[in-house]
Amino acid sequence: MPASREPASLLSVDRAISELRRGRIICVHGGGGDVLLMRAAESVTDESLTEISQLAQSEVLLAVTARRAAILGLESPIGDIVTLSTTPSITAQTVQDLADPLADSDLNQIHIDLRPSTAHDCNSASVKLTKLARLLPAAVTASLKDPKADDIAAWCLRHDVLRVDAGDIFQYEAVASRTLKAVSDARVPLEDAEQSRIVAFRPWDGGLEHIAIIIGDPRTDEPLLTRIHSECFTGDLLGSLRCDCGDQLRGAIAEIARHGAGVLLYLAQEGRGIGLVNKLRAYTLQDRGFDTLDANEQLGYDADERIYMPAARMLEQLGFERVRLMTNNPDKVTGLAQCGVTVIERVSHTFPSNQHNKSYLETKRTKSGHFI
Repeated sequence: MPASREPASLLSVDRAISELRRGRIICVHGGGGDVLLMRAAESVTDESLTEISQLAQSEVLLAVTARRAAILGLESPIGDIVTLSTTPSITAQTVQDLADPLADSDLNQIHIDLRPSTAHDCNSASVKLTKLARLLPAAVTASLKDPKADDIAAWCLRHDVLRVDAGDIFQYEAVASRTLKAVSDARVPLEDAEQSRIVAFRPWDGGLEHIAIIIGDPRTDEPLLTRIHSECFTGDLLGSLRCDCGDQLRGAIAEIARHGAGVLLYLAQEGRGIGLVNKLRAYTLQDRGFDTLDANEQLGYDADERIYMPAARMLEQLGFERVRLMTNNPDKVTGLAQCGVTVIERVSHTFPSNQHNKSYLETKRTKSGHFI
């Protein structure tokens, strides 16, 4: 994407996310004349389903991730997204039963048909948009068949519907990462690291901000002791015993201070990238017997939705090219390296378990290959 196009692209998707979280209809347009109307599955009512169907003048479908379809026992075609129709026709209750694993679902009376959906089409973009909005990864969609919609831009203006390009949705995270800029820098003495300063990074569109905690005076010509930490409201702030995030955060700050210098990158990727609300839903599923990775997949998310492009961009702006990465997660090493950062060494970063997080840590070891 040309740099001159990036601001418009970001702004378009950012507005769509805001509209989606308010329960509004969005128009998604792609290549080859592919145009549909969509709204987030978790906010639909029977009235809103009727509204979108009448506006589009077509049948309403439900787009979910292939992971969610597999949980429902559907033999999905190859691809990341599955589009469904039902008999009887989709209702708000049907949408809830299919999209939300916490719903008291009874699908025995519903006949489900799978519809073809291709990679990077408008249905895929619609589900991606719900993920960016940190909602359940499912969307109700309807192809725009109104004969008066020959001019899509004019039609959307007449009906007060926001229009967004499917390609912009798919590129949003990469573009937001590329446009990260340091916007503030302050000295903040920490309990375990008094010689510290915090640098805040913000993308061009004013979206999610990421934080760099710089401890001591690290040299740019030496491998940087680095911890990439995804925010965890429950563990970092409240001291939750369900995870080891709080221990990892405070332990990393203390260890970097003992080493003399380094950086902790605090990324706005709550719940391995699914957001706080969905993380709480996953906790409820864990209480019903699912492990931490299966709970994410029950919701329709991948086991880990995080990306490391923001971390790479922050390190680049801070002037660091080589790191000694404090982590037990081999995927974090690979992900950062794929973004152009040279990982000289993986530095072990482990803490004792407790009765509440023992199975959580064991799942990360056995299923994700963590060195715990």
